[in-house]
Amino acid sequence: MPGEFYIEDNKLKNDITEIKNSVSQVTNNITTLVTKSEGMTPVSGWVEGDWGDDEQEVVTIGAHDFKCKIQSLLLSIRNLVGTSITIRMYMVVNEEEDKVYEQSFDPSSDPPGLWIINGTVGIHEALRVTLQSNSEDDSGEAVGYDYMLEAM
Repeated sequence: MPGEFYIEDNKLKNDITEIKNSVSQVTNNITTLVTKSEGMTPVSGWVEGDWGDDEQEVVTIGAHDFKCKIQSLLLSIRNLVGTSITIRMYMVVNEEEDKVYEQSFDPSSDPPGLWIINGTVGIHEALRVTLQSNSEDDSGEAVGYDYMLEAM
């Protein structure tokens, strides 16, 4: 009969419409996966702070119950002259904000652009990034940031 065929040695009768529907569903699933895995628009900017006085916020990435993957986070310390620039990150863990990262850099020996996150980190709470310098001369200077997210 037109639109029907038999699988060799099985004699199982299949309707071509079922096969078309299955292919269509697989195509829709693939389209959904590709759409979900597309990166979101990269975010970048500069922020001025009193870095030499105390720890100051550079940027907050994400939000409460916003599920995403951070693909990269770069910070620019090219304008800073302190010998110890400390980067910290905080995130809410079980309803309380905890420090989840801390590292110090020296602008005289480290590159001016720092890969703070280089790879996939999944979050579902806001990730707060801060910076502190050991030099008062860094107060009022601009620190750059650039990050890319992927929706989950």
